[in-house]
Amino acid sequence: MKYDYLIVGAGFAGCVMAERLASQRDKKVLLIDKRDHIAGNAFDSTTSEGILIHHYGPHIFHTNDNTVFSYLSQFTKWRKYEHRVLSSVDGMLVPMPINRNTVNLLFQLELSTDDEVNDFFNQQKVPITIANNSKEFVISRVGQKLYSLLYEGYTRKQWGQDPADLAPSVCGRIPVRTNTDSRYFDDIYQYMPLHGYTAMFKRMISHKNIHLSIGTNFVEIPSTKFNKLIYTGPIDEYFHYSFGKLPYRSLRFEHEIINKEFFQEVASINYPNQFNYTRINEWKYLTGQRHPMTAITREYPMSTGEPYYPVPTKANDAIYKMYEKEAMKLKNTHFIGRLASYKYYNMDQVVAQSLNKFKDMEY
Repeated sequence: MKYDYLIVGAGFAGCVMAERLASQRDKKVLLIDKRDHIAGNAFDSTTSEGILIHHYGPHIFHTNDNTVFSYLSQFTKWRKYEHRVLSSVDGMLVPMPINRNTVNLLFQLELSTDDEVNDFFNQQKVPITIANNSKEFVISRVGQKLYSLLYEGYTRKQWGQDPADLAPSVCGRIPVRTNTDSRYFDDIYQYMPLHGYTAMFKRMISHKNIHLSIGTNFVEIPSTKFNKLIYTGPIDEYFHYSFGKLPYRSLRFEHEIINKEFFQEVASINYPNQFNYTRINEWKYLTGQRHPMTAITREYPMSTGEPYYPVPTKANDAIYKMYEKEAMKLKNTHFIGRLASYKYYNMDQVVAQSLNKFKDMEY
């Protein structure tokens, strides 16, 4: 059988494109993934003890995009969830992102209004008109001490580089607040798929026009099997690293089952200045599951392994631009998703990118 489309990668980008092409254009789709499961890095499943965990780190769905939320709502019911993070600093657990309570705890103050916190930041911050990197971005907002306590060590561990060498967007993703709002995200829609991400993806691709083949590598599929290609893997790999290898950060996950109901106060605790891991995640907060035992995961950043995070530097962006130029020459091949776009996209941004690509494509 010859397919209209081969889609490489069964994560968000690949599955959204497969669903749209199959259901809206009646196209025959071969959807493959080199892993032995669907859902990409959002893959979740239950342990032998019956606890639902995320295998590749916490995936918290949040968006301000009603189109994206409405689209995914076709395939899942939702559980309201607002993520909260604490950071272990100087023997205390303080809210992250920075808010009024963070400042009061770390500086032993009793600030009680937004204006007082604003005044405090104004006293602390370094006057920088245009931030050229993540360090400048942070110190121009909250000053050197909060940067050193909460950002510097964590960012070095996570990215393997000094924040001064990373784009402002890396640390700029994290808000700074003057109130006592302890939520990690500000978005209108903050939810988790009620039965997990894998269940949502299964419903998304359960269409007669979609043939799924997991444990299958792109090079195993002859070009005679399909007319057009949608590629969601690393773009440098597709072009055989002809302009050099783009760096990605990876993670090693250390999962542990603990024989108590809860292990920590919130879903995620950051360790910016201690240990080799960056954070510990506890899954029952995210899933809402009730169970007498709990599951935690420690995250250890690595420079090798599965590519998770594109590293946003000027040098890497220049290499990507060369690959992008080559990609634009290919008429029947489309590159979508975080790895193919070499962009640090959130899940909702990947869904939006895929829906927009579907609307713009010639079929």
